[in-house]
Amino acid sequence: MSTELFISSAEEGDRIALLKDRRLIEYHVDGQGNKFTVGDIYLGVVKKIVPGLNAAFIDVGYEKDAFLHYLDLGPQIRSLNKYTKNVQTNAKNQSYKLDNFKLEPDIEKTGKISQVLTKGQQILVQIVKEPISSKGPRLSCELSIAGRYLVLVPFSNVVSVSKKISSREEKQRLAKLIQSIKPANFGVIIRTVAEGKEVAELDKDLKNLVKKWEEGYHNLKKANPRDVIIGELDRATSILRDMLNETFDSITVDSKQVYDEIKSFLKSIAPEKEKILKLHTGKVKLFEQAGIERQLKMLFGKSVSLPGGGYLIIEHTEALHVIDVNSGNKSNAEPNQEDTALTVNIEAAKEIARQLRLRDMGGIIVVDFIDMRRPENRKHIYERMKEEMKHDRAKHVILPLSKFGIMQITRERVRPEVNIKTVEVCPTCNGSGNISASIALADLIEHNLDFVINKQNEKKLTLVVHPFLHAYFTKGFPSIRMKWYFKYKTWVNIEKDSSFGLTEFRFINKQGIEIELNTGSQVPVSVPGSLAAVKE
Repeated sequence: MSTELFISSAEEGDRIALLKDRRLIEYHVDGQGNKFTVGDIYLGVVKKIVPGLNAAFIDVGYEKDAFLHYLDLGPQIRSLNKYTKNVQTNAKNQSYKLDNFKLEPDIEKTGKISQVLTKGQQILVQIVKEPISSKGPRLSCELSIAGRYLVLVPFSNVVSVSKKISSREEKQRLAKLIQSIKPANFGVIIRTVAEGKEVAELDKDLKNLVKKWEEGYHNLKKANPRDVIIGELDRATSILRDMLNETFDSITVDSKQVYDEIKSFLKSIAPEKEKILKLHTGKVKLFEQAGIERQLKMLFGKSVSLPGGGYLIIEHTEALHVIDVNSGNKSNAEPNQEDTALTVNIEAAKEIARQLRLRDMGGIIVVDFIDMRRPENRKHIYERMKEEMKHDRAKHVILPLSKFGIMQITRERVRPEVNIKTVEVCPTCNGSGNISASIALADLIEHNLDFVINKQNEKKLTLVVHPFLHAYFTKGFPSIRMKWYFKYKTWVNIEKDSSFGLTEFRFINKQGIEIELNTGSQVPVSVPGSLAAVKE
């Protein structure tokens, strides 16, 4: 099984695509101004305490106050508050190390938040859920700093091992090893990927985490309310931190800056993987060349096709998500209806697990499988769904199928769901359904071409169009592009982009800058992402 990571950079942010065996399984958009990422630690201010909810609203700089419940304070909240106050007041003998720090008693599980927090108090909090819909971030005071193999937990002395490590001997080895090297008053959670790792690798990861805590200590000393104290890694490097293994075949980026950042990160965590990092320098866009644009358009619609002819209908609401499985034009190769339903449901289970990761769907998901009468078939689908979702990093719970063929899934929702528009507004009528004039698209493009060459004296042009138009202009002999060459005495480079609508086009000059056209009242104008109307 091969794993590939593609990162396409633009001014508005990075687009990140994770592929397994050339199939898209994760897609993220990491915007430049994307704040309040899961894992970020802020210096918040208590704005309001709500006894009825046993919770508080914390100002961390978001337009809506973040939510902090009493149960998310953590048993060592008093120790955290004491440490925060000591650092801010430059108390003597207070350093980033906790060797000489005296831990406060744990708070009661059934206590009241008003006994712990007061209005206006400054408090260290960590984002556990990003702002979603009309809700602000969800917070926790149980701070944790994630590394590749370990998670560092301040104000604790507990060493715990991932439940996914099945070997009892390995669990004991790792726990004993970490207990011997961890600093005092720091707890450690040992991640699944630590299985089989030597002490040198684990010690290096632990030192990196302690160094990150030290940086947070220095930030806290001079911090103002609502400042970030410890920032989480960006989306691309966090994926590498959590998932990088021997199955990774390539990491391809199209930005030199991102290339250098990831190369430095790989050098620190896995030097042997530096050779799989590549910088894309081709003229064709990275996602276009890798076939990712096409997959995005095919996979984010309301209807998703299955390989055997069936399809899924995916509906989204504020409360839950509903997925309906349909057999469609599935060929009836199976001997009976029960076997046909089983075959389609198996295909659906695989695609549903993929869609949940791809769209980052969270909350309650209800799946309506095709009805099956045999209990063993319903059990088979249940086991198949668990198998398909075992690689999902988000916490989830799957319930067996009911007798009506309904499966209920809960999946941790920590960030807004990824949504890509697959239905495009007609760029000619702008969604109105009416156009004032009818004109051949090829003529319109040639009008613009004539203006750019003869009026603006541009040379070495690049025309970017939909793949259908690319074929229309370049195929045949003599092709339309060749006729342009004889007419204008300059060669026009034509590139295809499947993310364009059929009637979209752009002209790019030799410096790679889009040409803005202003041709007067009688000549059509090409504008970014749309086709301007023509005045008669």
